[in-house]
Amino acid sequence: MLGLKLETDPRWVTIVESNIEEILTDHAWCEQKAATNAITIITLNSEHEDLVTDLLALAKEELEHFQMVHEIIKKRGYKLGRERKDSYVNELYKFMNKGGTRVQCMVDRLLFSAMIEARSCERFKLLSERINDEELSKFYRDLMISEAGHYTTFIGFARKYGQDVDVEKRWKELIAFEGELIKKYGKTETIHG
Repeated sequence: MLGLKLETDPRWVTIVESNIEEILTDHAWCEQKAATNAITIITLNSEHEDLVTDLLALAKEELEHFQMVHEIIKKRGYKLGRERKDSYVNELYKFMNKGGTRVQCMVDRLLFSAMIEARSCERFKLLSERINDEELSKFYRDLMISEAGHYTTFIGFARKYGQDVDVEKRWKELIAFEGELIKKYGKTETIHG
């Protein structure tokens, strides 16, 4: 369904397990950034009532996920660390079309968002299947389902409003780009690292 070119090496979970506090802090900030991204898309495309409605719900859900991760952090006696840069997302962002038409820019932002959700979904699936921590295994299984829904929302709106753009061609280009990009990642205890 997700069409990713390269799956995460399962050994990444061992890296994650070596520093649970770090993965949880990174994850919390990923959820905050996802909520902010949804609000940004709304701000730039407020004339689309259905997009506004659905992305408001998505942003709220991302903030709820942030809160859920924060609750796990507190329960385990950890501290929410400082916000981390997400090099994967920053490099993926460079692929986005920033000089095209308004519709092209919207489509690229939606596809960029779909890609991040797809990769997060893939990582959460791997965590749910392989992490030895039972609580986190269930937590990531539940979030995997949510991320898949977010992926569908973003790609659906790109297809709906990208009538002047070859959305499928652009999506294939992004999948190819991400397939090369992700080869550099999977080596740190972060969601996309």
